[in-house]
Amino acid sequence: MTAAPQTGHDPAAPAGVDISGGDAPGRAVVLTPAAIEFVTALAREFSPRVAALLAARDARQRQLDAGVWPDFLPETRSIRDADWRIAGIPVDLLDRRVEITGPTERKMIINAMNSGARMFMADAEDSSCPTWQNVIGGQQNLADAVRRTIEFSGADGRQYRLNEQTAVLLVRPRGWHLYEKHWHVDGAPVPGAFVDFGLYLFHNHAELAARGTGPYFYMPKLEGHLEARLWNDVFRHAESRLGMAHGTIKCTVLVETILASFELDEILYELRDYIVALNCGRWDYIFSFIKKFSRHAAFLLPDRGQVTMTTHFLRSYSQLVVKTCHRRGALAMGGMAAQIPIKNDPVANAEALAKVRADKEREATDGHDGTWVAHPALVPVAMEVFDRLMPTPNNLARSRDDVEVTAADLLTVPPGSITEAGLRNNLSVAMRYLAAWLGGNGCVPIFNLMEDAATAEISRAQLWQWVHHRAVLADGRAVSFALVTSLLAQELAKIRAEEGEEGFRHGHYARAAQLVTELTATEQFETFLTLTAYRDID
Repeated sequence: MTAAPQTGHDPAAPAGVDISGGDAPGRAVVLTPAAIEFVTALAREFSPRVAALLAARDARQRQLDAGVWPDFLPETRSIRDADWRIAGIPVDLLDRRVEITGPTERKMIINAMNSGARMFMADAEDSSCPTWQNVIGGQQNLADAVRRTIEFSGADGRQYRLNEQTAVLLVRPRGWHLYEKHWHVDGAPVPGAFVDFGLYLFHNHAELAARGTGPYFYMPKLEGHLEARLWNDVFRHAESRLGMAHGTIKCTVLVETILASFELDEILYELRDYIVALNCGRWDYIFSFIKKFSRHAAFLLPDRGQVTMTTHFLRSYSQLVVKTCHRRGALAMGGMAAQIPIKNDPVANAEALAKVRADKEREATDGHDGTWVAHPALVPVAMEVFDRLMPTPNNLARSRDDVEVTAADLLTVPPGSITEAGLRNNLSVAMRYLAAWLGGNGCVPIFNLMEDAATAEISRAQLWQWVHHRAVLADGRAVSFALVTSLLAQELAKIRAEEGEEGFRHGHYARAAQLVTELTATEQFETFLTLTAYRDID
């Protein structure tokens, strides 16, 4: 799919549809009249339900603020107690022992699909900054990847092409909360989820079928079964409109909100014709835990680095995912290893790889059917662990009937300390990530970890949480807004020294620092930093 870009408002748009944005690679081919009509139909049919679900999130947050804690739903007990299973799993999704993720950049797609991982999740959400260039260019890149024509020429002259054997492609659209400001239908912005999902499905479903695979998706940030029901209805509508057989679309749902962990059976049930797996989206899950209980001092979490998957509330959630999935015939995917190679320090690199290995051994031993990594260098490490501990294609035969998880288990706050080092790390990570995001990059290495929106959210959420509850540092000082702004200025000065004046000026750091300050100072916790920062990008 290659064509000259268009500019400005799209002349192919029908009445009531306004598509703006500047030049974008492949715009004329991606935004065909038929594709625009398809996405527009999704928006007109389902946007009111998205708005209603977002309003329901706000109402539920008010309940949490008032101290009404989540629990397993009494009205859906019959679904949890009954014996039923999902429709089935396609052959090319049965062995997902190692998955790699990354944005829909051209070079990234090629390297990820060539990495040796079983699956590649091309991410239009947390690791992508939704500039118009990225949204439309990413769709062209995905279409070229499906057709195996994708190529990239590096500045050094190196050529990148797909190998004969590649990872299976899955795509993650944006969550319900993110709207596409460049696409309006009847005067309202279209949910970004419909843009990402609709364009990919429309342009690629027939080609995927011809190649013996299918349109596979990761659904992010669902907070309950009613949100899953909406995706179910979107899938049915899309298949019918495109003449696809029912159940052709397959999805994996990321369990990355604390509320979703109380509705695992219900989410699987609502999507039973389409779903094949749940995934432990650990970083967003931690962020969700902070956000949902942000008004309560009893839910203060310690330094981000101390909140590991071995803590009780996270271990409980991951094992509950395994038990629930396997009972219903679905796969249970483990979480992301955010470490990246540390090339200039062999000792530190060995320590990082040891942490990855231990994390993956925990997942495989607990019965997970696969795991995530953020860097190609970690694929062999994770693969070795799952090959050794999971000699079969998956762990579906392991029922984990021994696992019993209560609401109290999911809500247990881990012990730990809050330190100045942890405070400084949160400030620096949030600021550096936002600076990269404002520059159009949604996935960036910081302090030897691959940071995306989810990990950055933890850092900025903890800043808000600690300030608003006057958390006490290990040295006895209270975390005040004055202390935060003082340390922020120091961390900003470090970046200026590292980058030099020109790099600092062009790197969006001043604006990023301002955003961190605003997100920390606001009386009402901002639900997503990307919503705040989205106003700054084209």
